[in-house]
Amino acid sequence: QVQLVESGGGLVLAGASLRLSCAASGRLFSNYNMAWFRQTLGKEREFVASISRSGGSVAYADSVKGRFTISRDNAKKSVYLQTNSAQPEDGALYFCAANSKAFYIPTATREYDYWGQGTQVTVSS
Repeated sequence: QVQLVESGGGLVLAGASLRLSCAASGRLFSNYNMAWFRQTLGKEREFVASISRSGGSVAYADSVKGRFTISRDNAKKSVYLQTNSAQPEDGALYFCAANSKAFYIPTATREYDYWGQGTQVTVSS
């Protein structure tokens, strides 16, 4: 089992950058595929980015491709999301998630077993 705690959210101006962090506790962090999702009020949680256990493979939603970068540090049991050129539509509650079973990089909400509480990102125009 793994516990996840996100941090790094806040209020930024459009075009600015923000780095979100997710710290994991528990054993064997490197056994988990990791991902970031986001959700705004009244909408379903949507996939943002995911990364394989080793960090060698990544996947992105089309809406963030080229602007966001997901990375991980297994020694620090952490996963990160660098958000560049933030836009107002990127404002959301961002969640970190972990998947222990898949041999590919999942992008669906239902495929993730563990979730953090979220960190709020607000982008002002």
